[in-house]
Amino acid sequence: MEQMQEELVTAGPLDGIKVIDASTILAGPLACQILGDYGAEVIKIEHPTKVDGMRGHGPAKDGTPIWWKEISRNKRTVGLSLKDPDGAALFLRLAATADVVVENFRPGTLEKWGVGPDRLHEVNPGLVIARVTGFGQTGPYSSRAGFGTLAESMSGFAHLTGQPDGPPTLPAFGLADSICGIAASSAISMALLARERNGGKGQVIDLDLLSPIMTAVGPGPTVYQQTGVVGMRHGNRSTNNAPRNTYETSDGHWVAISTSAQAIAERVMHLVGHPEVLDEPWFAAGNTRAEHADELDGYVGGWIGARTRDQVVTAFTEAGAAIAPIYSAKEIVEDPHIRETQMLTEVDDADLGPLLQHNVMWRMSETPGSIRFTGRAHGEDTETVLGELGLSADELADLRSRAVIG
Repeated sequence: MEQMQEELVTAGPLDGIKVIDASTILAGPLACQILGDYGAEVIKIEHPTKVDGMRGHGPAKDGTPIWWKEISRNKRTVGLSLKDPDGAALFLRLAATADVVVENFRPGTLEKWGVGPDRLHEVNPGLVIARVTGFGQTGPYSSRAGFGTLAESMSGFAHLTGQPDGPPTLPAFGLADSICGIAASSAISMALLARERNGGKGQVIDLDLLSPIMTAVGPGPTVYQQTGVVGMRHGNRSTNNAPRNTYETSDGHWVAISTSAQAIAERVMHLVGHPEVLDEPWFAAGNTRAEHADELDGYVGGWIGARTRDQVVTAFTEAGAAIAPIYSAKEIVEDPHIRETQMLTEVDDADLGPLLQHNVMWRMSETPGSIRFTGRAHGEDTETVLGELGLSADELADLRSRAVIG
């Protein structure tokens, strides 16, 4: 009984689900990483001779790509050409054994290769097919190349980000892709639940990069439709509340504060020695406080600038006010809360040794998920995975000689 309970606790909620990751940079692979973190068996498909572009993204150590080790963790790697008819046939055989296929080719590409959703559902009616593209499967932009930068531009994010007198600003990381990848993992989980309820029938998920980040940016289109007002850049300030900004401390560090709640705003002004502003009529609401941001930032910035970061964070915390230091990667690694709660965790890697990675994203009491292994070498599991389909050593050797597999 104890052993059975232990298995229940350590198994992920998606244990027994097989996912084929036929996607590349970045949203699809992240979605599949999340599914793998929570127990799914993930098979990563790469071209036999052209490695996945994620292997070349980000820094490397001694030729070993570091980001790949995380984005492709818990995934077995198979070199397979979907463009080749024999490779497409093998893909269909794999899909017949799977629960989920994730792909991000341009619309029509899988159909051209004879492995589109109609054909996939012929061999496996219960298959959930997630199609991640820049602009969706239909519409005037559907055939355009889609990248996160374009979604960050068109979503309103870049328009709202940056200083009021400066240019629109793009993020220095894959924001749109990451939001989309998390959304895709949610959509796939919903589709799997729906399959349980509708007699085992699969479905196609059409997910574009633009929709999730547009949602994250907020109700700007609705505000425009209702009022005609177009939001503009405000730097680190907010139109919804004040004081809200980044402030430099006396020892050269930066902190950020938020006063979204009225009680927090009041505590901050008491702390920095200006409780008199609480009596101003405009102080009673966040949007009217924002109209007086210059005044409030002057009070807060002056108080913070006269103290060290540790002094400021301690005082805000003791006062029950909201504050956070602005961290670099080094400070993230060193933070005691992040380490104690295991938001970052060390895993063993054959190439890099003890490797610090982001842990699984959310904590589940009964099915917590885990990092079972890090990203693997190109085609490391090709023969094992295809052998599980019944291919003989001679068949594998023939396919390899023709660059159908790798």
